[in-house]
Amino acid sequence: MISNYKHFIFVISLLSVFGCQQKNKESQNSDSSLAKSKTKGAISCTIGMSAQDAENYLKSGGDSFAPTIENKVAAPKVIPSGMVFIPGGAFSMGSPNSDALAECSKGASSDSHQIHRVKLNAFLMDAHEVTNAEFAKFVKATGYKTVSETIPTQEEFPGVSPDMLVAGSVVFNPPKGVVPLNDFLLWWSYVPQANWKAPFGPGSDLKGKANFPVVHIAWEDAVAYAKWADKRLPTEAEWEFAARGGKTGNLYAWGNQFKVDEKFMANTFQGNFPNLDTQEDGFKGIAPIGKFAPNAYGLYDVAGNVWEWCEDWYNDSYYGELKQTGTAVNPKGPSTSNDSAEPGIAKKVHRGGSFLCTDQYCTRYMVGARGKGDYKTGTNHLGFRCVKDIN
Repeated sequence: MISNYKHFIFVISLLSVFGCQQKNKESQNSDSSLAKSKTKGAISCTIGMSAQDAENYLKSGGDSFAPTIENKVAAPKVIPSGMVFIPGGAFSMGSPNSDALAECSKGASSDSHQIHRVKLNAFLMDAHEVTNAEFAKFVKATGYKTVSETIPTQEEFPGVSPDMLVAGSVVFNPPKGVVPLNDFLLWWSYVPQANWKAPFGPGSDLKGKANFPVVHIAWEDAVAYAKWADKRLPTEAEWEFAARGGKTGNLYAWGNQFKVDEKFMANTFQGNFPNLDTQEDGFKGIAPIGKFAPNAYGLYDVAGNVWEWCEDWYNDSYYGELKQTGTAVNPKGPSTSNDSAEPGIAKKVHRGGSFLCTDQYCTRYMVGARGKGDYKTGTNHLGFRCVKDIN
């Protein structure tokens, strides 16, 4: 993910798509900036920790975490359907920095190495990611039109030919064979007319997928839904506290072993990334909600399946700033976005990883790891869930 173009990185996905689908070199060279910007700005995954890295994490990182202390508060007598009670409390947030991880993690989790103490109030959280059926109710009630259904403007992308300004979104397109893993544009494309209703573009639909997580949702789309539902997006701190399930410093939302009794605990990628998913966990691509065991708080799919939007702006130095304050109380995130790898692109935090996570490439299904993406774009592995304050 290296681009200096502000919204352009977000648009780089468009270039990929046009390049893959149309094979038009001229349009790739002249108008690719829109597609490439969309794609680059949208992608969270970078090379992450392998299985050996995880073992090193456990050997050298565990002492960085202080115990989680839950608030001693009672759950509300009435909890909205589909939500669970999260008690809040004090916990250590982030992932450890160690010499053992420095080289093999390729810096993928360096933005979370500043482990810091956070204290949170209790709240309610959706037990699962917002589904296609739930989002469809919102659209039917409000007539809302998502970012991916809206034609980009000349003001957003000056210099791009008007005929290339088309509505669409970023889609994972596995290559036919083995490819080098240093260019994600080989498997990500900006697909015209791809959106939440047509997740792979023209000709695709949601038949039989009412209970799947909604995808191709930009941050502002998630916010609009949350307001309609009388909820809000979780802060990054709330998301991590909830995902940890009251446990301290675990590698995963369920513990420290990727499999439990030889069972997969999340929808991730098996096989050879990105061209061959062997579906050993039972799913190729997105899975319906609730197909894997919940964590200790009753939350499903806080690892894998689809990335989830948080309320916070992304800033790669934010954890270090919070660490200097002692214990941060109900942190809301930084006031502005900053990603030193892609300066000038306004990004929001993603959490949880997706069905494309694998120790060959991206291991950000690890509970302390962070993702990020341009707040004005979505992909077919990015969704969200909501929280609600307790009055």
